[in-house]
Amino acid sequence: MSPAAAPQPEPATPALSYLADVRDAVEPYPDRPRPQRVLVAEGARVVIFAFDAGQELREHTAAFPVLLQALTGHLQVTADGRTVDLEPGGVVHMTTRLPHAVRAVEPSRLMLTMLDPAAR
Repeated sequence: MSPAAAPQPEPATPALSYLADVRDAVEPYPDRPRPQRVLVAEGARVVIFAFDAGQELREHTAAFPVLLQALTGHLQVTADGRTVDLEPGGVVHMTTRLPHAVRAVEPSRLMLTMLDPAAR
């Protein structure tokens, strides 16, 4: 299966950027999750990660507060001494520099929103 072309946002307006469907913006690498930045807008950067079952992002930190949302599949997010199951409809918020890891229980797409006040 070839990677789908990354969706392109409509031209930015002072208040609105729109992406119709980011779930298929990227396919996973054979040996690790694959990220694809899909949006940089005022105050936020959005990245879609594609995972195959069993792939993981090892423990790391983020320079900004982040939101994680499962678009498809089933992921496990470990941080702050606990693990949560993240499935479509769920949201995880993490503070700046909180060590965390993400593992795919099944093929999954994850949306990462970095809450970056300097993003434009």
